[in-house]
Amino acid sequence: MSKVIEVVEQIVEPIVNDLNLELVDIEYVKEGKSWFLRVFIDKEQGIDIEECGMVSEKLSEKLDELDPIPYNYFLEVSSPGAERPLKKQKDYEKAVGKNVHIKTYEPIDGEKIFEGVLTNFTGDTVTVEVKIKTRKKTIEIPFEKVANARLAVTFS
Repeated sequence: MSKVIEVVEQIVEPIVNDLNLELVDIEYVKEGKSWFLRVFIDKEQGIDIEECGMVSEKLSEKLDELDPIPYNYFLEVSSPGAERPLKKQKDYEKAVGKNVHIKTYEPIDGEKIFEGVLTNFTGDTVTVEVKIKTRKKTIEIPFEKVANARLAVTFS
């Protein structure tokens, strides 16, 4: 599966760059009996349906031409949504000051899940201010211990 993602990334990256968009993530997953290739794109002001359609059309043409995927699949191109995944270092840099949800590979201070405000990112360390009962605590998470992270929608 990761080989498919690598190949698709090489194909889609020039397409999104030409349209001044950002490639956020690619998923290639089997759900039930069907395979899905999901491409998530974005831009600073947010993405619209026409941009998703343009990327889908251009990517579909290239995929048909090169035929890098051995199975039949459904292609979906969309926005990453409000709970956008944080994959690259620049994603973390842009998320400073925002609410995040982070899972780690191993416990840090006895926990593996942290939700709070991303206060700093150095490239090596992710600093999150979490609320425990009525007080705030700052947690420093080594970047290599982050299993996955995303923006978190909070309701006040």
